[in-house]
Amino acid sequence: MAQPPPAASPPPSFPGRRRSSSSPEAGHASLLLSPAARACLGSPRPAAASAAMELGPVTICGEVTVLHGGFLLAATLSHPKPLSELTKSDWPKVGKPIIDALREICTSYSSYPPEPNAWKKKAVVILWSKILLSKASVSANQRWKDDAFFSASNMVPEINHTVLFELFKAVNMPRLFTQLLLVLPEHVCRRELETFVAYVGQETSPVDVSFFLDVWWEILKHKQGQEDRLTLLFRAVSHQHLSESDEAGQPPKRFKSDTPSSPDSPVAAGLLPVLIEGLKLVKECVGQAKVKCYALANLVDVLSLLIVAECEPNALPVEAYLDKISSVVTLWENDCANRYNQRELGEKVKEAERSVSLLNVAKVPAESLLAHLSFLRSLLDEWLADLQRLLEDPQQFCYESYRLLDSLASLEKNLGNRAHSEDLDSETAQAMSELGELITGFLQKVSPQLRGKNSDSNLMALVTMVIIEKKMDRHVEMCSVFASEKSWAFTNDWVACLVRNKELFQKPELILQLLETVAAFSSNADAAASQTDQLEVAKVILECYMALSLADKNTVISGVLVSWGRQGLSRVLPAFSEGFQEELNVAFNQIIQSSSGEGFKRAVASVSRLVVLNPEATIKKVCQLAVTNLGAHQFLAEILCSFAALNFRGGPETGASDSLVLGCLKEAVWEKLSSAKEKEQFLAFLDYLLQPSGASPLLSPAEVTQNFVLPFLKSDYPRVELCLQILDRALKVSVPSDQDWIHTCHPFPLLFCLCKLLEAFTHYWHEPKDQHHYSLETKDLVATNLTQLCDVVLAQKSSVPAELWTQSVAWLHKKAAALDWTIGLRLKSIYGEHFKNEAPATLFEVCKLPEDEWTSRPLSSYGPGSGLLAWMECCCVSTALREQMLVLLTVNVDNPEEVNLFSKGFLVALVQVFPWCSQSEWRRLAHVIKSLLGREVLYVPYSLEYVQHLPLLNFRPFAYHLQYSVLLLRGFQFLCSASSAAWLTEEAWRHVVRLYCLGLSDLLGSVKSVVCCQWRSSEERNVARELAFVYTQMFCHLLHVAAMLPDHGAGEPLLLLALEILSQYEVLYDADESLGSALRKANEKHFLESIAQNVTSKELRTMILQKLSKL
Repeated sequence: MAQPPPAASPPPSFPGRRRSSSSPEAGHASLLLSPAARACLGSPRPAAASAAMELGPVTICGEVTVLHGGFLLAATLSHPKPLSELTKSDWPKVGKPIIDALREICTSYSSYPPEPNAWKKKAVVILWSKILLSKASVSANQRWKDDAFFSASNMVPEINHTVLFELFKAVNMPRLFTQLLLVLPEHVCRRELETFVAYVGQETSPVDVSFFLDVWWEILKHKQGQEDRLTLLFRAVSHQHLSESDEAGQPPKRFKSDTPSSPDSPVAAGLLPVLIEGLKLVKECVGQAKVKCYALANLVDVLSLLIVAECEPNALPVEAYLDKISSVVTLWENDCANRYNQRELGEKVKEAERSVSLLNVAKVPAESLLAHLSFLRSLLDEWLADLQRLLEDPQQFCYESYRLLDSLASLEKNLGNRAHSEDLDSETAQAMSELGELITGFLQKVSPQLRGKNSDSNLMALVTMVIIEKKMDRHVEMCSVFASEKSWAFTNDWVACLVRNKELFQKPELILQLLETVAAFSSNADAAASQTDQLEVAKVILECYMALSLADKNTVISGVLVSWGRQGLSRVLPAFSEGFQEELNVAFNQIIQSSSGEGFKRAVASVSRLVVLNPEATIKKVCQLAVTNLGAHQFLAEILCSFAALNFRGGPETGASDSLVLGCLKEAVWEKLSSAKEKEQFLAFLDYLLQPSGASPLLSPAEVTQNFVLPFLKSDYPRVELCLQILDRALKVSVPSDQDWIHTCHPFPLLFCLCKLLEAFTHYWHEPKDQHHYSLETKDLVATNLTQLCDVVLAQKSSVPAELWTQSVAWLHKKAAALDWTIGLRLKSIYGEHFKNEAPATLFEVCKLPEDEWTSRPLSSYGPGSGLLAWMECCCVSTALREQMLVLLTVNVDNPEEVNLFSKGFLVALVQVFPWCSQSEWRRLAHVIKSLLGREVLYVPYSLEYVQHLPLLNFRPFAYHLQYSVLLLRGFQFLCSASSAAWLTEEAWRHVVRLYCLGLSDLLGSVKSVVCCQWRSSEERNVARELAFVYTQMFCHLLHVAAMLPDHGAGEPLLLLALEILSQYEVLYDADESLGSALRKANEKHFLESIAQNVTSKELRTMILQKLSKL
């Protein structure tokens, strides 16, 4: 077993001695550790510490040997009384050797740089642990293993608290006393404090009073969690050996706490009543008015804490907090007698910060609080005259008097708040009220200058910067003060502090405050800052901004837009706009070249910087690139939609209601769209801004409609088709939060505008070509928009007053009555029960129309025999109305003459309607033809004019296709006859040809579907010959039509369709390897070539013959 080290010989000479350069606090503490203590603290280098431990007597105990020598001399002077029985009166005689020994080891060169306080702390730790553990029931052998201080403390003779307390007083370290006291077990801590209070209460001297008040003040300022390694070791050892169950007996309690400490409250809370009792003991020895201020301030602070603990405490506002710290620092700088007068500013600020951040305490019983309040009142009454004399002399105003006034003002406020609490008994409430009145009267007699602000703005700025630099308590809140105080901006210290601590300003609210400050500075004509400082500050602010998350960046962008409008930071400081245009161009050149996932993240980051610098210029650039760069529109729209803050309206410089993005679109691209591709990309870009994927839209359908549709929705506007496409996209947007947006867009006038556009198509071919600003195919777009708009308006019917709705419908009906009658049919959903469908009387001749829904309308252009024409026009309006017309059609299929007349009339009506149809309308009519042919209501005889001999094949599945092709041929024969040839314009002929090609193209697709449905591969049925016949017939009919057409340059669609039919035929031709196929192929090829020779168009004839030659 290891033995305790023997007592060392008298210490050698210390001056000039140098040892290792390790820190004494960390180094010596670690060398003193036992294995158990090192395990508790987690030594990073156990092997090195163990090696040093083996050199113990030489390396460890040099200073302890000196201390031991001092105690030996003190013991000699004290003889025959042992040091363990020393009293306060004995200390002046025996204390000098101990003080001298401590001074020697603290001024030795045992470490570099020297740290004189290190061994003061070690010495008192060794002594206090010896006193505490000497009575613990732990064997010496066990302590040698577990007690880290055993080796050192065993060299010191037995001592009592007198030595310890006098040593603390001699070195004047109340904070050290407090730190070590408050890490002791709770019951030991209270007992030790009671012992200390009893000690200072006997034979009390001014030094005792001063040290007692300093300890009290340190307890109030103490913060847990700031203990160093040696203090933690002291706590570990004391908690290990001084648990309540291990103590043989409790020493007599001199003072008993009024309340047991709760486990969740700070240990110091239970010590406050002990301190108050201590003040009662020493109050007669408090002589100087300055010390009375000190004592009263401590007591008042305790009572304020106890009262605040009864209710919800309010944190001191950061401005008041800063003012207090600055005032304290100012007082210390002006008071040469103050212990902090010669300290560096950082130390002063740190200490001042401790003084305004007092601990929180638990509640106390009402009777205890009442006793404490009574004690304070008695002291105020007793010391009032001395205090007033001190406060009346401004030359004597000091930190202690400032503290007293501040504490009294705080207590006055807390008493006023607490005295009206319902849970307070009447006696305590009255005591609080009376004390509050006494304090109020006392404070009113004090000069307002003494109670006011005691520091200037320059010092407050320096204090703020120190708190930020040192990252002291509430330094985060100080960043807000620093950023928002405009008078400090652009001083050298301010710029330097911002640069060094920029990571603390990476919050949106701080960045906005900095920008406000910088903006105020730049607008001040008297302010001046170097270009370098401006650039440096701008750089730091942008770096802080770029470090934010995307959501926080949006917060900053929003704030910038609200404060400085659409030009962003470029209006704040010239440094923000320097080099912007070049940066803008470079950034977007790189963005356009990259559209990957990682590229998107980089692009968003790059654009986020540009957006905050100049939102308007950046968005305009995005809009221009989205329109002019092929395929870049969606990528750029996704980037733009990442910034929800851009959904911004107006600004300080304009009263415009347009959103930022909308304004940029109008200014940058709306009037500059030239090519069809640019318009297409513009529409796609607009569509994404209206309905982004996973982001908030930057445009609303209402504003898009109001700005891009309503002002231009007229037939003579060159880009009316683009407006209609925009309206189509706006109407398709689902806006759950703003379903009634359509009410802001004048819905009924908008409906009427669309109706007028539809009306224009009824005389489309009668207008000069140069007045056509859109094609006939735009008719489908207008009709679709009208249908969608009706649905949207109808969905919001419930949000419109009934009377207003009725008036609006009546207005629309009256206006639409002057238009083509079919337009009224499209408004039936809006009309509802207010108005019936109106149609020519002749329609009733061919349909059984219900009278409760339909009514006749006199129309001079619909004379006798025009019923089928009106019926066919109804079929073109919508799919639903087409199905209704097919059901209501009255034709007696059992009457051959009626069927024949209907079929002829149908062809005449078809020829009349055909040229005015859009593609959708033509497809509706194609469905009508198919339905009528299938029901055998429509009779279309199939002639054999393009059949050399009748093949013995099954053509029933293709009957509709052959009849439809022949019907179109008959229609063109009618159109191209001498009586009708001049009826259509050149542009109309091209349109009719496009519709014909559309019909045949759809027919080709239908042929393929019939083959798939009628014959499956499992039946092994070869339909090649049937298909070949159908294709040749369609080819011949097409060439027949081509031969009849006027030479208006309409042959290209026909050529393309003819080649498509031949391609389908060629597939069958090449695949047919049946017996006798060679002869059949030769005959069919010769037949097709002979037909093609009759085509009048040389270009068409040449291409077809070339295709046939390859068969």
